[in-house]
Amino acid sequence: MSGNNSYTIVEYFGGDDGYRCGYCKNDKGNFSHGMWSHSMTVQDYQDLIDRGWRRSGKYVYKPIMKKTCCPQYTIRCHALNFQPSKSHKKILKKMSKYISKGELPTAQEDGEPMDSVCEEAGPQEPTKVCQSDLNVATDSDIKDEVPNCSTAAEVQKNSVDSTVESSENSQNDSASVLEEGTDTKAPKPGLGADPSRPPCKKAKDLRKQRRLQKDQKRQHGAGVSPEKPANTNQPKTLEELISESLEDSSSDRLEVRLVPVNFEDSQFSASYQQSAALYARYQMAIHGDDPSECRESEFRRFLCDSPLEAEHSPDGPEMGYGSFHQQYWLDGRIVAVGVIDILPTCVSSVYLYYHPDFTSLSLGSYSALREIAFTRKLQEQSTKLCYYYLGFYVHSCPKMRYKGQYRPADLLCPESYTWVSVEQCIPLLNNSRYARLNQDPDAGDSQAVKDVGRVLVLHKRTVMPYIVYSRKFKGRSDTAEVQEYASLVGQDCAERILLYRS
Repeated sequence: MSGNNSYTIVEYFGGDDGYRCGYCKNDKGNFSHGMWSHSMTVQDYQDLIDRGWRRSGKYVYKPIMKKTCCPQYTIRCHALNFQPSKSHKKILKKMSKYISKGELPTAQEDGEPMDSVCEEAGPQEPTKVCQSDLNVATDSDIKDEVPNCSTAAEVQKNSVDSTVESSENSQNDSASVLEEGTDTKAPKPGLGADPSRPPCKKAKDLRKQRRLQKDQKRQHGAGVSPEKPANTNQPKTLEELISESLEDSSSDRLEVRLVPVNFEDSQFSASYQQSAALYARYQMAIHGDDPSECRESEFRRFLCDSPLEAEHSPDGPEMGYGSFHQQYWLDGRIVAVGVIDILPTCVSSVYLYYHPDFTSLSLGSYSALREIAFTRKLQEQSTKLCYYYLGFYVHSCPKMRYKGQYRPADLLCPESYTWVSVEQCIPLLNNSRYARLNQDPDAGDSQAVKDVGRVLVLHKRTVMPYIVYSRKFKGRSDTAEVQEYASLVGQDCAERILLYRS
């Protein structure tokens, strides 16, 4: 689907060394395979995340599930079938109350709805791939070595750069609705309810009555006969709830802007410094980072540098595919930024940072709800784009279990690379941190490596199958590494992605 015929170019680094875990804080307990991506097509990244990979800037990593201290399972939500839970509705109401009345909740949240930064796993100095034209190995070389291997397509010039809100503690608070001016002091002992006064109504009934009155008033103002009240038994859609949470406020107080991660884009460039300052403030206040750890260069490397090549397709979304910042502007300033990737079948959440003063507004969950609604909107333009990826689900970390509340949802089986519903996975993960989620013993990896010789290699600006490369450079003993790489990315990706060999 790539419209510019660009290649994905990666350097594979293996996964032997342990590094600090962002979940349990084990200094050497987190293990992952890693590779640096100089450039990547959106379809290749879609296929990689469907095999458990994830990006942090241009570094792409895949947890070694049986070895790492906190196994991380890729999770996706079926956006079209998503129905907000009671806790999600509470979050929308909190935002509504703040926007309309300026009242911030006093309760503080226990955690963050985002993945830990996997910076320790990345290479310090990736090899700089030459930006010259890439050549394809001659047909005679390929035919002599791989009779059944399709010749690589003509390569165009590639420009290469070197470069968790915890579960909303879903407590079922008993709703108490107090009329204005009601005395909230403890009642004096007496004979019980006054029989001369009408019985108290339940909070649920009061809310329903106010909603009905509001609907009737709106219909009357629009000249619509109120004789047929709306069916209150039909659950409201996510879009209706979001719209309802904003309707009582000034329409220009909260604005959500989608900007491509591209310094040539005027909106991105104009808001870059403000966004970088917000990131630094967030990292220091929420994660306790030292100022040296959240400088502008770190912000750029982690959340602005992306290997994804922007693409447009006739059957794709209007803004195209690639990496974007979804900025939340409140009263003229950025208060939160959701970093997302728009891919052929999903919107993938990368990270979220926000102003620490608004922690109690549960902006992590709020932004996730907005991103699900955004995914549903994109599906109207591109029918196959119907999933919302929340990154990794870490059952061993209680603060990360909130992601399982965005249902219906699936987890990726780390052995068969098939999707299994969260409901089926939780009992397995309660028994063991690592589990094969697909319980069908016959289910295997459909992309298992069949022929390592067909892996595409980039060596000295020339693209060739690995079998040609290995015959030309017989002294090289990297077959085991190439075999490991191919098994992790899958046969199809291995035949499309260029594996850099120095």
